[in-house]
Amino acid sequence: MEHHTGWGVLEQAAAMAQRDEAFALATVVWRQGPSSGKECNRAIVTASGEVHGWIGGACAEPVIVRQAREVLADGTPRLLLLGPPDQIGGAVREGTTVVPISCQSEGALEVFLEPVRPAPRVVVVGRSPMAHTLVDLVTALGWRAKLVDGATFSSQDVPRHGLVVVATQGHHDEQALEQALTAEPGYIALVGSRKRGEAVLGYLADRGIDQEKLDMVRVPAGVDLGHVSHREIAVCVLAELVKLRAAGELPIDGVDVAEPADKTAEAVDPVCGMTVPADESSRPFEYQGQTYYFCCPGCRRAFSRGPEAYLSDQPEEARC
Repeated sequence: MEHHTGWGVLEQAAAMAQRDEAFALATVVWRQGPSSGKECNRAIVTASGEVHGWIGGACAEPVIVRQAREVLADGTPRLLLLGPPDQIGGAVREGTTVVPISCQSEGALEVFLEPVRPAPRVVVVGRSPMAHTLVDLVTALGWRAKLVDGATFSSQDVPRHGLVVVATQGHHDEQALEQALTAEPGYIALVGSRKRGEAVLGYLADRGIDQEKLDMVRVPAGVDLGHVSHREIAVCVLAELVKLRAAGELPIDGVDVAEPADKTAEAVDPVCGMTVPADESSRPFEYQGQTYYFCCPGCRRAFSRGPEAYLSDQPEEARC
């Protein structure tokens, strides 16, 4: 782990955002000693769980990483309160996620987790006024937009998880849509009437395009706002994109928090609540046919002297 704090972490975060890298930014907003985390300590947590910066000690960091990855996946900021149950059992502000940790340091932390995810990238295929208007609107939102003429458009113009709007309007509709489907975008829509859409999709089906891919195509494109002008169709399309993104139905490039297949199993230390690898490095202890794992010799020793004191309120996932 790199030891950066404060402004250095923010500079690194700005550089990662410019590279369209997804991460969560963690900031300590309150602490109670003797916690090692200090107010305004910051850390970057990537989608894979890597930490750049300093946010807290051995008990706090695994919890923060786990919570940060959840925040990055759902796109919603979160305020965490971590500490011994007897210290955080009082009044808690609404919206705060409380994580009791019986850490031997007895400190407490309040950490704000903020997701930073790449802006959606929209490829508009066509050269009509509607296509130009849509590019302007997408750009005004701070999203990435690219306009490509239907005659030269190919699947190579579509970035991973890109959002494609085919607005060729009779000029190369079939070819453009076929190229877009080849790229397997995160969203694809065809600007045109329902009747025109059926004709284009029917042609592509006859060419052997898989029906599952054809079912991805939204036609007519956009939210139905009634009879609108040619340029106002761009508003309909953007409204649909915004609606889908707000509902979490658009894929976000760079955000993949799925656990790798070969990831080491994890367990919860029944003494302090820390998440640890469920292997020999975490000092396994057998009790009544179950194996328990610990962050340090002190926790293991405390458990061995009176296991029932720590198991009475332990959730099932703490046992392996």
